Amino acid sequence: MEANDISIQVEDREGNISQLIAPTDMGLSLMEFLKASEYDILATCGGMALCATCCVDVIKGEAQLNEMTDDEYAMLDTLPDVLPNSRLSCQLQLSGNMDGLSVRLHAID
Repeated sequence: MEANDISIQVEDREGNISQLIAPTDMGLSLMEFLKASEYDILATCGGMALCATCCVDVIKGEAQLNEMTDDEYAMLDTLPDVLPNSRLSCQLQLSGNMDGLSVRLHAID
C-alpha cells in the first residue's frame, strides 16, 4: 500500500464484502473509485448530486466524512428508502481521513 492509499471496505448488494485499496492523490470521488472497481453504480448524472443512483450506506467512518451539502441532502430526501447513514458517493472526495471507511451499496428498487 502506497503512502497516499487508503483502505475501504465495500459490501455489494448481494452481501459480498471486499477490502479495496484506494488512491487519495488522484482527485477521485468514492463514486468514481467504485465505478472504476467495477461496482454496479449507475451515476446517471455523472457526479453532480442530481440523481442519487450512486447512493451508499456508510457502515463505519461516517464521522470522518465531509459535511453533507444542501444539494446532497435534498437529493437523498427524494429516496423512499433513505437511511440516516446514506450518502451520495459522488459527493465524497477520497482523502486520507477516510482510511478504514466501510460502505454498503444502497439497494436499488
